[in-house]
Amino acid sequence: MLQERIEHRWIAAFRRTLELCGVGPGDEVAVLAETQSRPILPDLAELALHAIGARPFRVTMPSPAVSTTIPLRSTGTSLAMGGHQAAIAGLAAAKLVVDCTAEGLLHAPERAAIMARGARIMMISNEHPEVLERLQPDPAIGEAVRAAVARARAAKVMRVTSPAGTELTVRLPGAPVRAAMGFTSADAPVAYWPAGLVAIFPVAGSVEGQVVLAPGDANLTFKEYCRERTTLTIERDRVTAIAGDGMEAAMLRRQLEDWEEPEAWCVSHVGWGLNPKARWDGLMAYDKAQVNGTELRAFAGNFLFSTGSNEHAGRFCRGHFDFPMRGCTVELDGVAVVKDGRPA
Repeated sequence: MLQERIEHRWIAAFRRTLELCGVGPGDEVAVLAETQSRPILPDLAELALHAIGARPFRVTMPSPAVSTTIPLRSTGTSLAMGGHQAAIAGLAAAKLVVDCTAEGLLHAPERAAIMARGARIMMISNEHPEVLERLQPDPAIGEAVRAAVARARAAKVMRVTSPAGTELTVRLPGAPVRAAMGFTSADAPVAYWPAGLVAIFPVAGSVEGQVVLAPGDANLTFKEYCRERTTLTIERDRVTAIAGDGMEAAMLRRQLEDWEEPEAWCVSHVGWGLNPKARWDGLMAYDKAQVNGTELRAFAGNFLFSTGSNEHAGRFCRGHFDFPMRGCTVELDGVAVVKDGRPA
């Protein structure tokens, strides 16, 4: 069992990452946490900011009460802000918000207001610091991600296939494409760590086909590798059927039904990984309590299919699933960017 104590090398990793985000001496930087955050993460962020010479301040929100019978482990968005206007105003005044909430602000309805005055958001995934140490952002990966984003923004259609039977079409016009490089920049004001992937947020009604989850793919909400075949039918970017005779199909179907949120059945984002340092087998090395599994979203050559919140389609909800998939071919206008699970 790995220990969670302050290590000098983890402060150094946080410092390098925050300097990549453009933080310098004198900058006013907010460290956002909630009462259920992993305590060492905001501590490391604050120590790293002091080492840079920045002026950090911390905002700690109370984690909200559980309002469902479903354990909240992967909502895709922090619920801790709760529309708190004073907290939003304080965060909006910072140059950078280092987001250490349990789920992050990526899909949070408060995100736009926090960024309205120019604040950027750097999300630190709820991982053990060793995971973050292994996957420190690399400017070289950033350039590869930027190039992939340019290709996605110029394309009209994404097509995804796999030997297991995935056959998915995503119409891309109007779909925002984000560069998930692992550090913020002028062209990527929202970032998260670990990263190294392209994320596309389809507009409403633009996704059709089927996704077949096969053994070796991952369900990051459950922090488990798939051992059975499960087929998701998608019509107008909504999962309309979940087929499979095993336990995994039944559990996924039950989870989505229990949310009682129509948005939970819809496509959140799609994309592919470009990070050669991220490992597909990363979940095997840690206990579930130690990791969030976000490393798997970035491993080079994965196709990432996600359901739940998609603010660009006007959808916010608590139910969220990330499925990094192996062995897929991803094509943009007929040209492969991923071929049989490897970057093309």
